[in-house]
Amino acid sequence: MSPIQPIFSLFTALSSYAANPNSAQTSSSTAIEIVVPPAANALTISPSLVSLSIEQDRWTDWSGTMSGNHFFYNVMQNLNNLTGSPPGIRIGANSEDRTNFNKAVQYAQDIFPEPNPTTPYPEATNITVGDSYYTTAKYLLPDTEVIWGVNFGQNNLTAAILEATSIMQAFRGSEISSLGISLKYLEIGNEPDLYMNNGLRPKNYNVGQYVTEWTNFANTIFGNIRLNETPTRFLAGSFAGSSSNLEGFSPQAIYKLGISDSPAGEYIAAFSEHHYQGTFCSGSAGVLSDLMDKANIRGNLSQYVPDIQATNDQGFDYILGETNSYSCHGAPGVSNTAGAAIWALDYMLYAATLGTKQVYFHDGIGFKYNLVQPVTLTRSILDGSPLSSPLPPHVQPQYYAGIVAAEAIGSYGNTQISELDIDNAQVSGYVFYDDHDEKRLVLINHTPFFKADETAGTQRPVVNVQISFPKKCGTRNIIVKMLEIQHSDDTSGLTWGGQTYETSDGLIRGSVSASTVASNEYLGIPASQAALVTFNCS
Repeated sequence: MSPIQPIFSLFTALSSYAANPNSAQTSSSTAIEIVVPPAANALTISPSLVSLSIEQDRWTDWSGTMSGNHFFYNVMQNLNNLTGSPPGIRIGANSEDRTNFNKAVQYAQDIFPEPNPTTPYPEATNITVGDSYYTTAKYLLPDTEVIWGVNFGQNNLTAAILEATSIMQAFRGSEISSLGISLKYLEIGNEPDLYMNNGLRPKNYNVGQYVTEWTNFANTIFGNIRLNETPTRFLAGSFAGSSSNLEGFSPQAIYKLGISDSPAGEYIAAFSEHHYQGTFCSGSAGVLSDLMDKANIRGNLSQYVPDIQATNDQGFDYILGETNSYSCHGAPGVSNTAGAAIWALDYMLYAATLGTKQVYFHDGIGFKYNLVQPVTLTRSILDGSPLSSPLPPHVQPQYYAGIVAAEAIGSYGNTQISELDIDNAQVSGYVFYDDHDEKRLVLINHTPFFKADETAGTQRPVVNVQISFPKKCGTRNIIVKMLEIQHSDDTSGLTWGGQTYETSDGLIRGSVSASTVASNEYLGIPASQAALVTFNCS
């Protein structure tokens, strides 16, 4: 027996979901003892772990122009209320490298291709912005930290300087700075490791050329905007994949090539990589059960461990600066479903245990994988067909994953996280410490349960969990809140602790539903649901 005392034991078995999920388990239960890792080995988790990457072409739809977008503000405030820190906001992505600056333009002028069934809401092919485009950041939550990208793909240094100058002017202005809203990082280009494939550079473009070009752009921008007089720093990389699958382009390579040795390079503070669990670029169907799979999530993220370590060794933060389920805006019937919320919750918490500081979920107007649709839509996000009536702003299922994670992190200010070693292919779990004192658990059941299963009369699997409390907790001090999902393929109807965020203004509605669990009682976690267990120990 390990000298580390277990906080609880799990007794798991698959059973039908009884009306009383805390009912006693049968004698056939399998006992799994889970030892909570020592807090000394836990990693600090950022209160802004849950962050958003916004497609740049329609940024002002998110922010508002003459006035703020109240729906978007509210749904960000919900997260801020739970952690005490607003989500980070990154504005960039593909359209970052299609953006040019014209001082005469008010806000932005975009040119869009025609929508099609695979891409119902395509990105703009050309974006021209003026000063007022950047000043709309004043409508973000106070104290929001922003990443903004400038055009590197077109290899036009003048355009990048003009954009960076206007961005810095906006954030130096009192309308933004008085609210504590800050430009945390300036990003130069989006996914330069793909430039040789998308026509932005020659086919033989390599990482050495990238470092030379990036250094030239960064040094020139650095001098023009006097970045050294501000708290803003450069974000390096923004690569499309890890060092394991893109030969040459890696954090290890650019550090070895001296990207941080120039005057501007000395102001690099973080490295960003992008990741999607799958791709829908060719229109091939995604599989929801594959997305939700515990082993797939770990296999996808573990490839980044060497990159995280190499980045931390440089003294830089590592972030997933753009990520989501399926690239090219998501897969219909997968990325927009409740099962994607199970994926997102486990994905971001597992990433945090590997040393990822922030996870920026990519969103764009009408994208299938969004956490939030911030404006009224008139076309289906699934196939681009006209909607019978306009669809007002709303949250999508993955937003609930952000809410659960934010509540688990909490607002203490010095919280750590460790993954629980659960020997069960369908169950994952995490322990959260405040000042190295265990306080909360998140338990996730990855098992899919579809509408068709219910129609066929299939009994819903449940993992029954028995919790043995720490002695200091007494017998009735364990509080449980559930992320309730009826079916993995639902696109709405989720609740968190009995409450809903599916409201016209994005604010929470309903009464809180939570339960206490005592010794020898069982906590039933149905397939495709998750629980937050809070220890109110003295």
